[in-house]
Parts: sequence; C-alpha cells; structure tokens
Amino acid sequence: MSTDPLPLAEALIRAESVTPAGPEVFDIVERTLAGAGFAVERMSFASEGTTPVENLFATRGSGRHLAFAGHVDVVPPGAVADWTHPPFSAAIDGDTLYGRGAQDMKGAVAAMIAAALDWAAADGPGQISFLITGDEEGVAINGTMPLLEWAAAHTRFDAAIVGEPTARAVLGDTIKIGRRGSLSAAVTVEGKQGHVAYQERAENPVPALLAIGTALNLPLDEGSEHFAPTNLEIVSVDVGNPSWNVIPPRASLRFNVRFNDHWTFPTLQAELTRRIEEAAAGARVSIAWEPFLSDCFLTRDEALVAAVTDAVEQATGVRPEATTGGGTSDARFIKNYCPVVEFGGVGSTMHQVDERTSVTELRTLANAYRAIIAAVLSA
Repeated sequence: MSTDPLPLAEALIRAESVTPAGPEVFDIVERTLAGAGFAVERMSFASEGTTPVENLFATRGSGRHLAFAGHVDVVPPGAVADWTHPPFSAAIDGDTLYGRGAQDMKGAVAAMIAAALDWAAADGPGQISFLITGDEEGVAINGTMPLLEWAAAHTRFDAAIVGEPTARAVLGDTIKIGRRGSLSAAVTVEGKQGHVAYQERAENPVPALLAIGTALNLPLDEGSEHFAPTNLEIVSVDVGNPSWNVIPPRASLRFNVRFNDHWTFPTLQAELTRRIEEAAAGARVSIAWEPFLSDCFLTRDEALVAAVTDAVEQATGVRPEATTGGGTSDARFIKNYCPVVEFGGVGSTMHQVDERTSVTELRTLANAYRAIIAAVLSA
C-alpha cells in the first residue's frame, strides 16, 4: 500500500513557517524521514549581517544518487480575513486542501517524502537524499547554496528533482529543464535642482533618464532553441519630487532582465552599459548592479530528461512539455553540482489568498515521484 502524502502535507501546512522557516516544520520532516531510516542532519547558516536560516539534509542508501530538493518556508498569508479558511489550518473542503504552502511547496515536499518512504520500505536500489531549505522565498543566501556546499564535501549527486510547481493547467503538462538568468540594476542620472521658470540655472535629469529607458526597452534578441527572447522590465522610475515648480536634482530607474543563453553576465552588462551611456548623451550617469545574480542554464542530460518525462506520463497520463520559462528557483544553485529537472504540481494559486491544491492531484504527484525514483535509480 502506498504512503498517503495528505497527512504529512496537512502537518507541514499547520506549522507556520513564513520565511525564514522555524524549527517546528523541520521537526516534522526530521521525524518522518528518520523513522524510515534516513540519516538526518540539521544545520543553520548565517552570512554576515543576515538572519540565521535552518536547513535539513537527509540521506539513505548507496549507489546512484537522486536528490529531492524543496523548501518549507512560505510567503506571508496577507490579510487572514480574506481567506475562506485560515491560512495555516490545512482545511479540507471536498477534494481541496487549503493553506499557505499547499502548492508552493509543502504539498510537493510531502509528495516527495511519501514516495521516498515507499522506496525505503521496499529497500529500493540506489541512494535518495533530501535538500530542504528554510529561505527559498527570501534572499536565498543562507539556504540551498551553503547546504549544497556542505553536502558536496560528503557526497556526490547524480541527479536532482526540484518540486516547485511547474504545471500550467493540469498535473504533468510541464517539466522545467532550465531557467533564464536574472540581472538587476539601478540607473541614476544626476542633474542640478532649480526653479522651472529659470531652467537655464538648473539641469534637468529627467530627459536623459527617459532616453535611457527607451534604449533599454529595445529588443535584446529573438530567443534561442530552448529559450524565449530576453526580456527587460523597468520596475520603477523615481525622482522624489512632490513639487510642480522644481526641477529635481536627480532621477533614477530600476530594471530587471530575464535573459537567455545568448548572454552571459559580462556580455549582458556590457550591452546594457553601452545603451545607457549612448542614450545619456553626456549626462552624469551611474549604474548600480545588484549583487544577487542568477545565471541562465539548460540541463543537457538527455537520459535524465527522458526518464523524468516518461515517468510523469506514466503516472499522470499526460506527456509533459520540457520548458525553461518562469522565474528563478533553487535549481539555479543545484545545476552546479548535478543535472537537475523541476517537476511539481499546478501553481495557479501559489502566493495567493486561498492557496490550495487538489487532494487527488497531491496523491498523483506522489505517484509521479515514485515513478521518477524507479526510472532514475534503475538507470
């Protein structure tokens, strides 16, 4: 009889774990995995000036090594009164499980663990590990990155599955075999404050900033075989000026770029710098690049991708499309250690009020992870 992921999903949701996740939710994971013979280690990491973050590594077996990666922290629920059921109650209404994290991604963590418990009970081949972090929804610097560095000193991974929600409409319709990179910056144009009626005594920074924004919005490429065109979005324009009759002393904008494999960080920065400087036409401009970078990557392990694709179709009846869309995930760190594929449930309500998942889908997701374990560890 297969392990039902529902009771574990309920317990995880009831453990309030807004980023960074506290010990209660890790206690649940540790008890469950340790009871199935997994060796469990918990550790906290804290870089200078940051809040310590708890993480968990658990492993069992030997041989070909499959890692399941996920997070048990969640975003804040917002106004509790707006929820049909309290966000940490794990209420079940018919076939629907409500709660913060039901989709992103305590439901998937429960499904992965349920599949691994059955593998352990059957004394299945190979080795399975869990990389569980408590700060994926935050700045993500004290979680998966240092956890992987620690784990790499003790073991080697052959493949990894990240359980982020990947399905667009129905479970099984999508797996992710890569992600676009992410690059952010703030551009500031310095001027000289003055009265609008005496413009000759001032230097308005706004026209140069508008020209820079126009230049940045020009297409960067037409996409590639596996990736959509690189996209730049200006996310704010600021002058800090409440007055109608004052020329502001400076103006700034911030932007984020999601880029494909046509670019690296140096080549993209060089192109954007060129555009900014040419559009500024001699104005005094500074660029502040954000330090938190996410590189573009593509999983080229065709055997792993095929194994996951076939396993998902076997469990769900749907042949998944392999894509690279969406935002970033912890796969951007894992790809430095082994080939990684992302597969999880439907993400239609993640981060929303009344986040929820189908109980039937949750159980099917566990079946899909069982099929993935069999396909990857028998390869």
